[in-house]
Amino acid sequence: MKQEPIIRCRKLSLWYSKTQALKDITIDFYPNSVNALIGPSGCGKSTFIKTLNRLNDLISEVRTEGEVFYRNTEIRDPGLDVTDLRKEIGMVFQKPNPFPMSIYDNIAYGPRTHGIRNRSELDDIVENALKSAALWDETSDRLRKSAMGLSGGQQQRLCIARAIAVQPQVLLMDEPTSALDPISTAKIEELLSVLKEKFTIIIVTHNMQQAMRSSDTTSFFLLGELVESGNTEQVFSHPHDKRTEDYITGRFG
Repeated sequence: MKQEPIIRCRKLSLWYSKTQALKDITIDFYPNSVNALIGPSGCGKSTFIKTLNRLNDLISEVRTEGEVFYRNTEIRDPGLDVTDLRKEIGMVFQKPNPFPMSIYDNIAYGPRTHGIRNRSELDDIVENALKSAALWDETSDRLRKSAMGLSGGQQQRLCIARAIAVQPQVLLMDEPTSALDPISTAKIEELLSVLKEKFTIIIVTHNMQQAMRSSDTTSFFLLGELVESGNTEQVFSHPHDKRTEDYITGRFG
């Protein structure tokens, strides 16, 4: 039986005031997959993923057309609770942004916001999230110490742990390794293959090798358009569009 998409976009367009940033994007994302979005800077990749949990709502003069369904709910339905949507569709940003509090409190923050107060339940959530983000062994003896004392790579894995502590279904990642060293980058890439057993991951990356190594599907964006999307091996080996081939072979970008 064919799997149902967890996110469906149909003719999604977006404008910042009078400037169009996305043009008629139609794409599906399926459960338990890693989906890479590639393309030059300023081509709409980050704008696109921020539409999926309505983070663009925070910017004035943004207008969208088209449809985005999470499961079977249109995400701009007036009755939709945006807080609940962002619990289901979590976000990890380009630069690590831990809260200036303890490692434990960084992870417990989201569950507490959603009403969990029981100490042993929070302990379990913190431990499981840190284990899922491959950070437990490095932090289990310093949970009460400031998260700001962690290395950059550890901080980014902490942000991943913080995002998954509220048990989302989808994880959006906006160039999560661009500020990290190669060793930290490799750890997060390894993590992606483990995390996709539980989550759908949509990752913006400028690193073509990262897309090839880590993703199941790759989508190429250019000037606000989705040029091509498909199985990663196919997109890189036999792209259907000359613009995709030119980008991945380094002729521009």
